Amino acid sequence: MITTDILIIGAGPTGLFTVFEAGLLKLRCHLIDALPQAGGQCSEIYPKKPIYDIPAYPEILAGDLTDKLMEQIKQFEPGFTLGERADTIDKQEDGTFIVTTNKGTKHHAKVVAIAGGLGSFEPRKPPISNISEFEDKGVEYIIKDPEIYRNKMVVIAGGGDSALDWSNFLTDVASEVTLIHRRNEFRGALDSVDKVQELKDAGKIKLITPAEVKGIVGKDKVEGVSVVQNGSDPFTIETDHFIPLFGLSPKLGPIANWGLEIEKNAIKVNNALDYQTNVPGIYAIGDVNTYPGKLKLILCGFHEATLMCQSAYKRIFPDKKYVMKYTTVGGVEGFDGTKKEAPKAVIKKIE
Repeated sequence: MITTDILIIGAGPTGLFTVFEAGLLKLRCHLIDALPQAGGQCSEIYPKKPIYDIPAYPEILAGDLTDKLMEQIKQFEPGFTLGERADTIDKQEDGTFIVTTNKGTKHHAKVVAIAGGLGSFEPRKPPISNISEFEDKGVEYIIKDPEIYRNKMVVIAGGGDSALDWSNFLTDVASEVTLIHRRNEFRGALDSVDKVQELKDAGKIKLITPAEVKGIVGKDKVEGVSVVQNGSDPFTIETDHFIPLFGLSPKLGPIANWGLEIEKNAIKVNNALDYQTNVPGIYAIGDVNTYPGKLKLILCGFHEATLMCQSAYKRIFPDKKYVMKYTTVGGVEGFDGTKKEAPKAVIKKIE
């Protein structure tokens, strides 16, 4: 049984920053995430995409933001249960909670903070009858490590930002990149569309439109895809990898069965006070929650995490009064014995 003060479900940016705010209050945290690494969507879906609205960072790659957050919370020694999904929650007589994952790992916490972003994601798969046979054998719905495409032939299908951005990025990695879209027009950032046009003109991207991939060719792995262009007879393109990027469908998963008030696939919270759900002791912060005026922004999740931790402290220590100190004054004292603080003023006489 893993025990902690605050159990955070979701190790994306909001979940990670919660560790820092809880640490300032001397509260320990443990995080559960179904993904194999911390960072949520920033690490899994768009690690190489820049974010422009993080305070003090005019521009920062999503993956780098995760690295910075992990560095920031290192002092507070959070625990992680990664690659496992939070399945069930049982409230105890003393008001604490036991959360069990799909692999049977049990966690005992005084407070639960759901920071699961938009929930678990399932890729939108194209209607190709044999596609499931080639998953992890050359068919990938999410690009995790671009290096696996080094010097390989790649076919990408899609017409949005992900398809455009990865087509551009992989031209410096793969031996050949082919982009297929069922329309001539693309729905994405203008500079990304212009970049594809530039690379196509330079012969670095093969563009096939309007067209669709109708089948996958191969025995033990992907060897090619069958394509129909503008009503033509099917023809085969040789490739090592087929990457259909048609977006992801968010789902709350088992959390939807926890007795929480749900509205449009999000958890309703009390935003007038502390982002608590209808179940006392369970909070929801970040993109997973909803309330009047809600904005699904990382910086809003940071704000919600800060107020939630203050409420969690009062719940865990109802007889204690917490006096907030600015980190510029009190510094940051970690559970590992380290302390960050501003240099103390030196008293010295001026002759």
